[in-house]
Amino acid sequence: MENSITKLFGIKYPIIQAGMVWVSGYKLAAAVSNSGGLGLIGAGSMYPDVLREHIQKCKRATNKPFGVNLPLFYPDLEQVFNIIVEEGVKIVFTSAGNPKLLTKRFQDAGIKVAHVVSSVKFALKSQEAGVDAVVTEGFEAGGHNGREETTTFTLIPMVKEQLKVPLIAAGGIATGRGMLAAMVLGADGVQIGSRFVTSEESSAHQNFKDTVVNTPDGGTELTLKELMPVRLIKNDFYNQVQELYKKKASIEELQDLLGRARAKRGMFEGDLIEGELEIGQVAGLIHKIMPAGKIVEEIMAEFLSAKAQLSSL
Repeated sequence: MENSITKLFGIKYPIIQAGMVWVSGYKLAAAVSNSGGLGLIGAGSMYPDVLREHIQKCKRATNKPFGVNLPLFYPDLEQVFNIIVEEGVKIVFTSAGNPKLLTKRFQDAGIKVAHVVSSVKFALKSQEAGVDAVVTEGFEAGGHNGREETTTFTLIPMVKEQLKVPLIAAGGIATGRGMLAAMVLGADGVQIGSRFVTSEESSAHQNFKDTVVNTPDGGTELTLKELMPVRLIKNDFYNQVQELYKKKASIEELQDLLGRARAKRGMFEGDLIEGELEIGQVAGLIHKIMPAGKIVEEIMAEFLSAKAQLSSL
């Protein structure tokens, strides 16, 4: 399958594995890249030296293209920039910040840049900043999200209508049928996060993986918008947040409850009670833990099957 995304990144399928905190290490990124998609190492939960180690291990584990996801609020941004350039990474997905900050510098170093946004306004700002592709992420997505609450399938055609660079859709996509639907609406590729959380190569704790595959529809909610919106599984920590809202808690009280390292505690260490469990609404469609390569294979098989069915209508 060849289109603007596969050509841009030099990959077989227009499937990008999201670079998620505490989940996306080199094992997952390499497995997805080896399967024909684009694997991303999630820099957001890594110290600079740890990121360098994961990049080096990923280079040994695959000879296919892979990239790094870099949140632009990262505290050691300049150091991480230098590591990415020094290690010869060719693809970077930036998020959570102004794309003008590093896009040109990365491109001057021969690196392709995509930026993640949650609205038409910021998609156009990303295009103005010169990015090679834009990822539009809808309200359904797991983890940190936009405040607009625009759904993915509403956002795709609105962005496509005005965008000139390739468009990657994210949020609520975990299957081949979802991928086809996104592309019918105008996406050139898809970025998938939640489905890869439950891959065997994901660095998520087994407790978290097991919880995800047992999360029903309606089992998540976007909350903590006063701090940074995040979609969480409704566990005991989530219930504590809701109790504070009932008491009309201040931002300071919400921040005190959140504290530090909640996501690490839940997703990486497996604390299902006090941990922050970030996952998308599409968790209700994820029923088993599989190797990442099998996930890519299954998505593509379903995509082609669904496409053939539509062609016969």
